[in-house]
Amino acid sequence: MRLHLRGVVLPEDEVRDLWVRDGLISVEPVRDAETLCGAGWIVPGLVDAHCHVGIRYGGGHEDHDGAVEQAETERDAGALLLRDAGSPIDTRFIDEREDLPKIIRAGRHIARPKRYIRELGIELDDERDLPEIVAEQARLGDGWVKIVGDWIDRSVGDLRPLWSDAVLKEAIDAAHREGARVTAHVFGEDALPGLIDAGIDCIEHGTGLTDDTIDMMARRGTALVPTLINIDTFPDIADSATKFPVYAAHMRDLHRRVRETVANAHAAGIPIYTGTDAGGSIRHGRIADEIDALSGAGMTRHEALGASSWNARTWLGRPGIAPGAPADFVVYEQDPRTGPEVLAAPAFVVLRGKVYSRRDPVTGHR
Repeated sequence: MRLHLRGVVLPEDEVRDLWVRDGLISVEPVRDAETLCGAGWIVPGLVDAHCHVGIRYGGGHEDHDGAVEQAETERDAGALLLRDAGSPIDTRFIDEREDLPKIIRAGRHIARPKRYIRELGIELDDERDLPEIVAEQARLGDGWVKIVGDWIDRSVGDLRPLWSDAVLKEAIDAAHREGARVTAHVFGEDALPGLIDAGIDCIEHGTGLTDDTIDMMARRGTALVPTLINIDTFPDIADSATKFPVYAAHMRDLHRRVRETVANAHAAGIPIYTGTDAGGSIRHGRIADEIDALSGAGMTRHEALGASSWNARTWLGRPGIAPGAPADFVVYEQDPRTGPEVLAAPAFVVLRGKVYSRRDPVTGHR
């Protein structure tokens, strides 16, 4: 398919002409190209940097068709690059589909017995096995490994770290030797210093960040993926935890101050990227909602969009809109920085040079 587009290209905010040939972007005219749009806003394909293709909404493992449907939902929302932050199934069959987003896999969650959602992760009886398992998951993944950093400890009735600081250092070093980066699920405060000191590359959620740990992350360049629309489920989690009143109060407090926490992290210079945590308790296709949530947590709408597009793609080692790059971009009739209603309704989604989602300008239907 040969295409021609003209519009405001972000992040440069410049009106430009782009062409597509053989699934790649060209800045030189392409003969016999179909003009897809003569006006609008063109954005590098969006990134959901924390989602779970393979975890069924409501819980459990997804089957083949369900995982494909999840990926299609992300694509039609404009999320063309997904960092799968832990999945119980092998989704490599999606790589064979040219019509589905690229997935960067982190393998399976690594946790301790009874310290995470059952049947999702690899559970280690002995924490001394963590470095070996991390190295194994690094070899099986796409450059990322996912550790569960904290979870409720029912014996004390609150969030507690899963690992000692010493074994975390060994494990993260093992991943780095394999050429992989490590990220960790962390809700509370106590697990953060050990993870950051051990050289963790990214923190997921990070609701327990304090001034001290924000400073630690800023000095080390540790990234943060806040998953704000998932954090908005904390009050419901607290309501269901009547047996653990300290934990419930803690979760409510983390939720109450999360946007201030993220704003402080942003002000300190911590790199922040969008992730919806889709799968399980969050439906897929909600990247527009997460971008909007970040814009209400200390970031401008331009910064929040960049956290889900050009900046996120650079962080994950994928190109944006450049000559010779894959033609992965989203086209909007209006400026997508004006609000979630625009972001949620792209006029066109182009993946590898093919148009998969198209909204009729008269009826508004796809």
